Amino acid sequence: MIPIRHPSLTKEHEKFIELVDELSRRFIEPVADKIDRENYYPREVIRELGKNGVLAPILPREYGGYGMDVLGTALSIEVISRYSGSMGILTEVQGFLVTDAFYTYGNKQMKEELVPKLARGELIGSFALSEPCCGSDAAAIETKAERRGGGEWVINGKKMWITQGGLYADVYIVFTRTGPKEARHRAITAFLVRRNKCIEASPIHVMGIRGTGTSELTFNDCVVGDDDVVGKVNEGFKIAMEALNLGRIAVASVTLGLSEAALTEALEWVRNRRAFDQPMTNLEWIQFQLADMMAYIETMRSIVYDAALHFDRKYEDYYAFASIAKLTAVLLGMDVIRRAVQLTGLMAFGAIVS
Repeated sequence: MIPIRHPSLTKEHEKFIELVDELSRRFIEPVADKIDRENYYPREVIRELGKNGVLAPILPREYGGYGMDVLGTALSIEVISRYSGSMGILTEVQGFLVTDAFYTYGNKQMKEELVPKLARGELIGSFALSEPCCGSDAAAIETKAERRGGGEWVINGKKMWITQGGLYADVYIVFTRTGPKEARHRAITAFLVRRNKCIEASPIHVMGIRGTGTSELTFNDCVVGDDDVVGKVNEGFKIAMEALNLGRIAVASVTLGLSEAALTEALEWVRNRRAFDQPMTNLEWIQFQLADMMAYIETMRSIVYDAALHFDRKYEDYYAFASIAKLTAVLLGMDVIRRAVQLTGLMAFGAIVS
């Protein structure tokens, strides 16, 4: 694999990368193909990562994490994604979107009883924000939580494209409307909802990033209490946006890891392939492709790590750099992977459909 080198990395980062790589080889690599081909959800792998503090490394060790910074967490997702993009997404959702949100905004009971179990992979969490009506326009969500006497709330509505939302989630952080739709982001509240019969899950079959339990969720008169409010009433939109800012760096890290894996496989293929009575690596066009791919990967690396450092150093424009990292990584990463498929030709296509 391509070595991970950057001036921002410390000895602690390097040691952590070695641990994540070892765990990925032991637990992810043996099931990576099964995840893709069979839409297999790797529950046991999640537990193993959790046991070693890698599932939510941004958390303190006493809460089941590794005490890493945002850069270290991005590095872990990058390394994991070299072995499986699906596992990269699962660690992003479990660690960044769910566990860290409960740790940062949850009450004492959530923080002490729920967070360590999520970080260790003993419980699975889902981040329920997107809806059939609203993807990017999260302020327009329609799922409602209506107040009822005795400190209770009743939740009704649908959520769409929810990772781990089907048969796997034990708890959900659910974003609901607690005021008029015209109020948009000013009337959104996040709730902890535990798995129960009021939640119907319908699997969504996706083309890529399989094995993640992506589902549509329907909430039918789900009753929660005041103690289940995450943060404050009508302040849930901030929680969602802060989580997604971290999530953007995570998605960029997934793309970086996948791109590195694609280049590694393509390079191995052309090194061992002959055409026109010579190794393919002697052909100038092949060399140009490999050079471009490497340049794009190192560009992605610099931008992703820089965005993570903006978070760690608490720069005011951290959110903008998170978006820049996601946009740039996706654009360049898609091109790296496209070139890798071209370099390996029909063998790449055969590997996909066989």
